[in-house]
Amino acid sequence: MSGISRLTESIRSLAEPAPTPPSGPQNWARLGLGAMMSFAGTSHLTFARDDFQAQVPDWFPIDKDAVVLASGVVEIAFGAALLALPQRRALVGAALAAFYAAIFPGNTSQYAERHDAFGLDSDAKRLARLFGQPALIAAALKAAGFPRR
Repeated sequence: MSGISRLTESIRSLAEPAPTPPSGPQNWARLGLGAMMSFAGTSHLTFARDDFQAQVPDWFPIDKDAVVLASGVVEIAFGAALLALPQRRALVGAALAAFYAAIFPGNTSQYAERHDAFGLDSDAKRLARLFGQPALIAAALKAAGFPRR
């Protein structure tokens, strides 16, 4: 089986309903991330817009406010999907892990460009925050049921 065929089959299997009930830790990761993403997305659209704009790189060619609003909508969608669609947890969790990887340049930009936001007002705090992203990716993969037994 070629690499493309294996990838296609893997993606197809993610889209199918989960065949087994989630484990306790998997379910807690799904529910916790669902609540966190719903809150974070809502905060993008309301009270924390300025802080989230600090994470959009200065070099990014799209208006910072538009990026923050769009990512807020995406985060609310992820949160709702995690909470309301447990049978699709593999697909949603894997997609959320990819989303966390995709937004990591914004976190590194905040560090490199020395933008203060969310109380991250020193290089040390901004650097420490970078280490939280792998934990979020791991939690999203746990919610998705990875690694599979």
